[in-house]
Amino acid sequence: MGRPASVEAHEVFWDCWRQGLSVAECSARAGVTVTAGDRWAQVAGVARPAHRPVADPVKVAALVKLIRSGVAGVAAAKRVGLSRQVGRYWAARLADGVAVPNLVWVDYQTGGVDIDMDAPPGRRLGPRERQEIALGRAAGLSISAIAERIGRPRCTVWRELTRNSSPDGTYRFLDAEQSARDKAKRPKVVKLAEGRLRDMVQQGLEHQLSPEQISHRLVLEYPDDKEMRVCCETIYQAVYVQARGGLKREVNKALRTSRTIRKPHATGEKRRGRIADMTPISQRPAQVEERTVPGHWEGDLILGSVESKSAVATLIERCFRFALVAGLPNGHTAAQTEEALVPVIAALPEQLRNSLTWDQGVEMSNHLQIANQTGITIYFADPHSPWQRGTNENTNGLLRQYLPKGTDLSVYTPEDLAAIATALNTRPRKTLGWLTPAEAFAIWLGIPVTIGGRPAQLPDSLKPLTHRCVDH
Repeated sequence: MGRPASVEAHEVFWDCWRQGLSVAECSARAGVTVTAGDRWAQVAGVARPAHRPVADPVKVAALVKLIRSGVAGVAAAKRVGLSRQVGRYWAARLADGVAVPNLVWVDYQTGGVDIDMDAPPGRRLGPRERQEIALGRAAGLSISAIAERIGRPRCTVWRELTRNSSPDGTYRFLDAEQSARDKAKRPKVVKLAEGRLRDMVQQGLEHQLSPEQISHRLVLEYPDDKEMRVCCETIYQAVYVQARGGLKREVNKALRTSRTIRKPHATGEKRRGRIADMTPISQRPAQVEERTVPGHWEGDLILGSVESKSAVATLIERCFRFALVAGLPNGHTAAQTEEALVPVIAALPEQLRNSLTWDQGVEMSNHLQIANQTGITIYFADPHSPWQRGTNENTNGLLRQYLPKGTDLSVYTPEDLAAIATALNTRPRKTLGWLTPAEAFAIWLGIPVTIGGRPAQLPDSLKPLTHRCVDH
């Protein structure tokens, strides 16, 4: 066995190859035998017949076009500047109905592939880039070096080698190009259209299993059967998009959400900025967090049934937990929310209209108009941060005792809602020293409140620091 060729020999061979020289010429300039050069080209999947020089790709394309238009092979070859032999060769191939390449590389088995080597690179790998990958692998280059050569990320080259290499691990350019084209064909056969796998998925849905549970359970039950594999996303696609194989009939009773249309998940970028000119909660004064100054409120909507589109707006005072409610019987658009909130807030004494903190719901899109009409400053909590309005969230949970989920809230009159608010405001609270919110508010306003024959007082936690009792 001869000595292995050097890296320099590989580089010289492939440099000559890129110039369009034959295997014999490339081998001679690299200082290796024709057999070695022929083997390198075959391993790379870009082999050329050694007995015939490669014609200029552009001239070959023009030649094929002329022959297809009815010009004889020899005459067409003469027009484009190719030999008579080349003209006869392509005329015979066309007459036999063999696929003719737009260009260039030829292997021993097929004699040609229908690819355009001069196509500009796009988002996906092109033929010329796959050729460079094959040449790089044949030259023993690393994945990083190949990626740098073709100007692609390393992971792109790694995925290409993983997906389109032959079973023995060899990457051949022509095979890889054909494999990529086959995988890109659309429409694809639906995996769950029929068969045993579809039956097992449908059986899982009928037993109220989620797509994720079905996917992972199949791996446990059929560890050696690769055909019994399906990801949960494929199941969702079959249910919501493709609606084939009988899965559509199982939607209402199978999926726990019972949705017939898939609910899109808005990204953070889509969620942010939905309300113009928002003042974030980070700009809210620190005294609001201390709960020592009354007049700072937290607000939100309690939604009724989807069919009724009804809602109830809730306002909770942070210091005394005093609740105000306003009905939105006909919907909760920005205009309707403004119409409901303005009279409630405007009726408060001026010293109790300091700030209002709301979530980033679109119902508050008219927050500037609400602020202008009531004189209150409105802040918006961060997305997905209900703890920033903990008082309101907790009180809304209490209100659900009176306003159950999924019901039509438009049936509650303003008098009914006022009675519900009164029930909450007369409920003793541990955080208020077992005073009710109404009693705590009255004491702060200077209204005498007598409990058990004694004048009631606010707990120290609700008094300014200068008025609190301090043990000496």
